[in-house]
Amino acid sequence: MLPRLQEQGYQGSLSLLKAFVHTLRPRQVGHHPILRYETKPGEQMQFDWGEVQYENKGQQHKLYGFIAILGYSRMRFVTFVKRCDTPTMIRCMMEAFEYFGGLPQAALTDRMKSVFLEMDGKIAKWNPVFADFMASIGVSPRVCKPYTPQTKGKVERTVEVIKKGFWPGVRFTDIDDLNEQARVWCDRLNQRVHRTTLRIPMDLWVEEQLQRLPKAFAWERFGAEERRVSWDGFISYDGVLYGLPSQPGVCGCLVSVRERHQHLRVFSAGQLIAELVKHPRSQDIVLHPDQFKTVLPTASLRQIVQPIGHQVSAPVVAHRPLSDYDQIFGVEVTR
Repeated sequence: MLPRLQEQGYQGSLSLLKAFVHTLRPRQVGHHPILRYETKPGEQMQFDWGEVQYENKGQQHKLYGFIAILGYSRMRFVTFVKRCDTPTMIRCMMEAFEYFGGLPQAALTDRMKSVFLEMDGKIAKWNPVFADFMASIGVSPRVCKPYTPQTKGKVERTVEVIKKGFWPGVRFTDIDDLNEQARVWCDRLNQRVHRTTLRIPMDLWVEEQLQRLPKAFAWERFGAEERRVSWDGFISYDGVLYGLPSQPGVCGCLVSVRERHQHLRVFSAGQLIAELVKHPRSQDIVLHPDQFKTVLPTASLRQIVQPIGHQVSAPVVAHRPLSDYDQIFGVEVTR
């Protein structure tokens, strides 16, 4: 509006024009009140991701915070990871269930690809790995309606609390140190009076009556990932190179890696071949004590695989008259 009015001879300021227009604007319409949805004890857990930034040696990096909250008691859980793919999300859910001491009846989140793919008419298409995991532990998957994040408002609010209450000014040496601080922060938060329920989450948690946790293999297998072993005997996992023992020979092959409680278990053809302690710092190289134990020097390998030819003496052939063969077969020869 200002350039057009100036063309017509207006010589006033922009702030004066803004003040005049402000009186002509329609009244801002508020939103309808949102009905708060409360769940029964043990009925629902909400979870979501939150991306955070940190600085290291002058460079910006990011981590992903997995946040979960029990709908009834408001018990909260958070852990930070380097990735937010499906296997990592499943491992985070396992940690949350263990922290809460059991399984809820349902788990609610938004329509992320690691959980939900699309709607085929009225039939939901779930991520197959996530769907198998939820079916194996007996927890029903739930997702919000499109463009309605307030459906999972409890975890949305928790993400905001973490970004504004825990993250500003946090100092940590590595991701293990960060998660230890996050666990202490959650423990402290879960023992304070919640502003909505006016109750302490830890006191209400006793009423949750969660389902019993499954046996180890029933869900640990869903957090496994495949890795190809390099020709020098390493696998890459979360930015760290881990060496494997030389026996059995798995260089160039695919192996299965299962992460659990900061330990890695490596399987080949269903056989456990290595148990490793997970390192928190990226770009580390961790050698295995038996990585090159049975590996022969390169010169000896050349001698073993080099093909060898053999020279032998020519066979001695006997010369006999043809009449000898006639006598053997009883043939009479006539001249």
